[in-house]
Amino acid sequence: MTRVSAPEETDTLERPAVESPRGMLRGAARGGIANLAGTACTGLAGVGVTWLAARALDPHTAGAFFAATATFGLGVTVAKLGVQTSLVYWPARMRAVGDLSRFGECLRVAMLPVAVAAALIAAGLWFGAGLLPGRPDLVRALALFLPAAAFTDVLLSTTRGLRAMRPTVLLDRVMRPAAQLALLVVVWAAGWGPQLFAALWALPYLPTALLAGYALKRLYVGIRPDKTELSDFTPKRFWGFTAPRAVASFAQMALQRVDVLMVASLAGLAPAAMYAVAGRFVILGQFVNQGVSQSVQPRLAERLAVRDTEGANLLYRQATAWVVLCCWPLYLLVFTYAPWYLALFGEHYSNGVGVVRVLAAAMLVATACGMVDVVLAMAGRTWWNLANVGLALIVMLGVDALLIPRSGAFGAAVGLAAAVLVNNLVPLVQVVRGLGLHPFGRATLLACAMAAGFFAAPQLALWALHPGPAVKLAATGAGAVAYCYAAVRLRKTLMQGEP
Repeated sequence: MTRVSAPEETDTLERPAVESPRGMLRGAARGGIANLAGTACTGLAGVGVTWLAARALDPHTAGAFFAATATFGLGVTVAKLGVQTSLVYWPARMRAVGDLSRFGECLRVAMLPVAVAAALIAAGLWFGAGLLPGRPDLVRALALFLPAAAFTDVLLSTTRGLRAMRPTVLLDRVMRPAAQLALLVVVWAAGWGPQLFAALWALPYLPTALLAGYALKRLYVGIRPDKTELSDFTPKRFWGFTAPRAVASFAQMALQRVDVLMVASLAGLAPAAMYAVAGRFVILGQFVNQGVSQSVQPRLAERLAVRDTEGANLLYRQATAWVVLCCWPLYLLVFTYAPWYLALFGEHYSNGVGVVRVLAAAMLVATACGMVDVVLAMAGRTWWNLANVGLALIVMLGVDALLIPRSGAFGAAVGLAAAVLVNNLVPLVQVVRGLGLHPFGRATLLACAMAAGFFAAPQLALWALHPGPAVKLAATGAGAVAYCYAAVRLRKTLMQGEP
C-alpha cells in the first residue's frame, strides 16, 4: 500500500502513519499557529478595510458598501454548494484508510456543479442588483468576481483536506486581505468613487483563485493512487453528505450577513453602517476560530473515520482551549473599551456601545463551546448541523423583525446574540450526548479562568470606583502582562494537554 508523508513537508501524498496523541496535537498546533499568524493579518486587514470604509465614505454610502459585501458573501456561500466541507471530509477519510485512488473523481464531482452555480449566481446578482437594498452599481461591481471567490475557498479547502495548510495561510490569510487593504488605500488617497472601492476590494480574489489552483495541482500530481478500494467514497455519498452542508453553509453565512441587510431595509443605510462597524470585532474572533478549526478539521475527520473517540475528544478539547486563550481577552477588552473602539471609526458610530457589549457577551459563550459545528460535520452528522443552523437563523430573523423597527442596530445585535447562543448550545448538547465528546478539558477551563481572572475581574473590581482612563488602562496592562506570564508558565497544559 502507498506510503505517505505529510503534505506540509513534501508534495508527495501517501498514507499517513498512525499518530500518537502527542504527535497529533503537535501537528494540529503547528498548523494552528501558522493559521493564527495568518489570521492576525486577515483580522487587521479586515479592521483596516472597515476603518477606510467608515472614513472614506459617508455613512449612507458606507452602509451601501457593507450591504453589497454582505450580498456578495451570501452569493459566494450559495455558489460553493457546501462542497468546501466535503473536500476536507472525503480526502481526510481517504487518507485515514490509505486509499486516494478516487481523489480525482471526488474533485470532478465537486468542481463542475460549483462552476455552474457560481456563473448563474453572478449573473443573477448582475441583473437583479436593482431589487436589493443599497446601491446596484456596488453589487454589480462585486458580482464580476463572485466565481473567483467561490473557487478560492473550494480549492483551498481541498488542500486542507490533504493536510496542506500553507496555501490557505499564504494566499487567503495574508496575500488576499493585504492586497485588498493596499488597493483600498490607493482608492482613498486618489479620491476615487465607491464603485471602484467595491471593485478593487473584490479584485484580489482573482489571482488568489489562480494561485490556489496551482497549489492544488502541485499536491495532486504528487498523489500515487493504487486500486485498494478501501475508501467508501461514491458520488452519491458525496452529495448525500454535501446537500445538508450546502443549506447549512448558506444559513450560517446568513447568520453573519443577513442582519446587515435587514437593518438597511428596516432602519436605513446609516444604522446598517453603524451595526457593521460595531460588530466588526466579531470577525476577528471568527477568524481565530476558523484558523484553529481548519488545522484540526482533517485530523478530526481521520480520528472519527477510524472511531478513535479518545483522539477526537483530545483534539476537540485542545482546539477549544487554544481558541479561548486567544479570543476571550479580545472579547473582554472590547466589552470594557467599547466607546474607545467605536471612536476609531468616527463620531457617527459612537451610539453602538450597546451593540458591541451584547455581541461580546454572546461570543464569550460561543467560544467556550468550541467548534461544535465542525465536530458534527466531521462525524457525518450534517443533517443535525443543518437543523441547528436553521433553528438559529429562524430565531435571529424573528427577533430582528420584532426589534429592528423599534431599536435599530441594537435590536439586530440582540437577534444575532440569541442566534449565536442557539447555534452553539444546542449542538453542544448533541455532541455530548450523541458523540460522547465535550470541550471542557483541563486546558479549556484553565484558559477561561486565566482570561476571567486577569481581564474581567480587575475591571469589575474598579467598576464601582469609577476610576479615570489611566487607572483602567494600568489595570488592563498589568492583567495582560500577568496573562502572558501565566500562559508561558502553563504552556504544557494549555498547548499539549499535559499536567
